Amino acid sequence: MPDIASFLAQGVRERASDIHLAAASKPYVRVLGRLRPLSEEILSPADMEGMLEAFLGPEEWAKVRKALEIDTSHTLPSGDRFRVNAFLERKGWNLVARHFAREVPSFQDLGLPPILTRFADANQGLILVTGPGRSGKSTTAAALIDHINANRDDHIITIEDPIEFLHPRKRCLVNQRSVGPHTGSFANALRGALREDPDIIVVGEMRDSETMSLALTAAETGHLVIGTLHTNSAAATISRVVNMFPAAERAQATTSLAEVLVGIVSQRLLPAAEGGRLVPAFEVLVNNMAVANLIHNHEYHKVASVLATGMRDGMVTLENSLKKLVADKAIAQAVLDEVLAEGAA
Repeated sequence: MPDIASFLAQGVRERASDIHLAAASKPYVRVLGRLRPLSEEILSPADMEGMLEAFLGPEEWAKVRKALEIDTSHTLPSGDRFRVNAFLERKGWNLVARHFAREVPSFQDLGLPPILTRFADANQGLILVTGPGRSGKSTTAAALIDHINANRDDHIITIEDPIEFLHPRKRCLVNQRSVGPHTGSFANALRGALREDPDIIVVGEMRDSETMSLALTAAETGHLVIGTLHTNSAAATISRVVNMFPAAERAQATTSLAEVLVGIVSQRLLPAAEGGRLVPAFEVLVNNMAVANLIHNHEYHKVASVLATGMRDGMVTLENSLKKLVADKAIAQAVLDEVLAEGAA
């Protein structure tokens, strides 16, 4: 019988971001954003069930059989780490594993806009890192944490599901908590964090109004909060945050967001000109008086014009980010044209 750990190790060798194992299917890997077969072998339903039982062990397997799905993590002997989701569907058991990078890339490695250094140096407020799935949000957030860890003498608490990048203690005291093994929920951990003397709180995903409300409260009470959201632009992010709340609470949420927001980083990953890797393009909104006013007035449609006129404050439009990538020969002109055409559609 094939072995799940062997498939994961093969995915690492193929430089895959994700490994897909499914009953009655070939194994697949996602490399540079595209799925392709890992081999021609067809995994039978019995193969998948047997592999999962051996991979998870008796106790976890019993839980999965009852719940019909599981979110967990796994570390290979090589040190490579994965987020693992297993679930039952009509043909049998499936497993999807997301490979986590071993090292936290630097600002320079990622080509992050210089304004993000100022974001990371903020003493309090809310920084939101946004983008669609597989856009590198967690990597950018990790680079912010690593910069803080190397340059400040503070206490960092991260709340993740699961822990992606491991942050060894440099100048900061770093505590990393995972939803499930270490805490019941993001909201519970955030509530507890406020009593744990943090300077920086990192929230892996702002999933609901309770989590967002606690994050805003933490930012208001003197903490720097870094969080991620699945939104595609700064304007969509502001709208999403406000509309997380019931109608009766939106006025207060709007006021809080306008006061505590440090900035929003929206990003996407694009194929590099030379192939073999993906590079990020960014939109960066810096909270200033103009931005705070448009948040107060719910004029999210004006974000684009504020971005275009806010370069001296460090703001970055997606178009300018793309043009810089083309000028640096990091992406092809055709990629820029395609992205701008998508935005105009």
